[in-house]
Amino acid sequence: MEVIKGEIDGLLIFQPRVFTDNRGYFFESFNQEKFNQLTGLDIQFCQDNESLSNKNVLRGLHFQKPPFAQGKLVRVISGKVLDVAVDIRKSSATYGKYQLVELSSENKKIFWIPPGFAHGFLVLEENTVFSYKCSNYYSPESEGTIKWNDKDLNIEWPISNPNVSEKDNVGEDFVNFVSLFE
Repeated sequence: MEVIKGEIDGLLIFQPRVFTDNRGYFFESFNQEKFNQLTGLDIQFCQDNESLSNKNVLRGLHFQKPPFAQGKLVRVISGKVLDVAVDIRKSSATYGKYQLVELSSENKKIFWIPPGFAHGFLVLEENTVFSYKCSNYYSPESEGTIKWNDKDLNIEWPISNPNVSEKDNVGEDFVNFVSLFE
């Protein structure tokens, strides 16, 4: 498995080795020991989530506040998304910066987003299945949302009018956001 360092410190993209033949393909999508070895982290994932979305659905920008902060290991099982991680670590040199990564069932990339990042994605194909491995349990009272179209973040989404939930449409403006992440 190849590990590519993200444009922002802490973000990692994994490109697994895929074995194909006339029957189809096989690849190892997760191995706890290899993940810890490749990242130098000692993370134990405790919750898996999966979503099904149609084209032009935008989800995010979500995060869990400490002490329920979550790291997410995300990938697309079927379809394609434009995934984004926004640095919300207030002492980081890249605070408020973001990285976009295309994840698809074809490229099989896996994206590690550690605690201290807001996360979202735009669905680029119908019936896209998105998978999340989380490093902490979901806590509704610890959930935070920053507006997906925040003018200060200025994320380069390739769409002007996505299908967005009411919760995501009324997320917090980044200018008013007070980060609890160091």
